[in-house]
Amino acid sequence: QVQVVDFGGGSVQAGGSLRLSCIISGRIRTIEAMGWYRQAPGKERELVASITSGGRTNYADSVKGRFTISRDIAQGSMSLQMSSLKPEDTAVYYCNLRMVTLGDFWGRGTQVTVSS
Repeated sequence: QVQVVDFGGGSVQAGGSLRLSCIISGRIRTIEAMGWYRQAPGKERELVASITSGGRTNYADSVKGRFTISRDIAQGSMSLQMSSLKPEDTAVYYCNLRMVTLGDFWGRGTQVTVSS
């Protein structure tokens, strides 16, 4: 089995910061990439940021310059540092693990609420 646990959400005022974390464990095989997705009420799930096994990062235009994704392979963890948060960042954030042979695994999600 593979476990993906995401946490760290909360409620903050606009302009504030939060740090999301994701821990992976279990039968981990070759990792292609890890990432954070989010889903706001009434909207589709969207990619926020991702990082490949080689360390290449990718960000949604809406978060560039405000969010930073990082990972610690040895610890089996990944983080998303979110700064200058906006009300439109309010969503449930999901950790995604993509393995070459086993496909996608998801965390249960963590709620981020940004008030104006």
